[in-house]
This record gives sequence, C-alpha cells and structure tokens, in this order.
Amino acid sequence: MTKRRIVVLGSTGSIGTQTLDVVRQHGDQLEIVGLAVHGRVDELLSQAREFGVCHLAVGDPTLADDPRCDEGRALVREMATASGADDASFGVGPEAVAALATLPEADVVVNALVGEAGMRASYEALAAGKVLALANKESLVVAGDLIMPLALRPGQLMPIDSEHGAIYQCLLGEDAREVRRLWVTASGG
Repeated sequence: MTKRRIVVLGSTGSIGTQTLDVVRQHGDQLEIVGLAVHGRVDELLSQAREFGVCHLAVGDPTLADDPRCDEGRALVREMATASGADDASFGVGPEAVAALATLPEADVVVNALVGEAGMRASYEALAAGKVLALANKESLVVAGDLIMPLALRPGQLMPIDSEHGAIYQCLLGEDAREVRRLWVTASGG
C-alpha cells in the first residue's frame, strides 16, 4: 500500500498537532513530507526530527536570520541524506509556506494556517492538483470565488475545521437544491 504524503501548514496549532497525532497512529498509511509554522521554530524542528521531514518553512520573515533557522537548514540537509531524498528545503516568509503547498511529492495539503496567511496556500495547493484539507476559513470567506473553481474533482477540497466541516457533513447525501438559507456563526458562536 502506498502511503499518503502530507504537508501540514500550521503544524504547531491545534489542528496541525491533531493531524500529526493521526499520522503517528497510522504511520503505515500516512507520511509527513512538509511542515510549516509561523514562528515556533523550536517546535518545528522537533516535529521535523520526529517525522524525518525534509521540507520546512517558517512564515515570519523577521526570523530569516535567527540561528534556529540555520539549524533548520542543516537539519533538512541531514534528513534528506539519511532518507536518500533527492532534495530538501528550508524557507522563511509567506512565499516559502505557500511553496510547500505545491511540493511534487505531496498528495494532501492540510491548511491550518491562521487568517489571510492561508489563502495563497489554499490557492496554490488546488492549482497544483493536491487534495486540500482546509481548516482556514478565510480562504473561502475572502477568496472563495478564486479558490472554489480550482476544486475540479470530488474530494479535492475537504473541510476539516468545526464550522464548515459540520456544514459539509450535514449536506452529505442531501439535495443541495433543497437548501434555501444557511447561517454560519463565528467561531465559538
């Protein structure tokens, strides 16, 4: 059985860490190939070591010269050598995070980024033909008209956060033409 290869954007948040827990439980079926955080570099490096990840990104551009990022650059080279991978990457800034969403070896991109930071990654993942497991509501609220047309096949866009996941589950098997109105409250509402 071929493993599903996953990129986790926002790997130190609640959904990101839950995703990693699922991978721990199903390591025979799932593999982490990329991880991104905003600024929790120490946690990112720890996760990379645990899962043997060769592609990492830190979203906060002010950390580009942080010594921990130098450690990360060395770590991904070490991981690539140990695993026999052809390449490795460690990037800093929003572009580096979005680039992980297009990794050729990735099958699924879990977008658990906060706020507008996730919109570009959602767009890039779908444009690259990846399955997008989406917890970033802003991607759909602000840029839904750009993102939705990119979900070309059933199951390519999978909501995984509580609010839109609940809506998705309620509508499964139902005739969408019968839905006249839908109210969604803010998180915690």
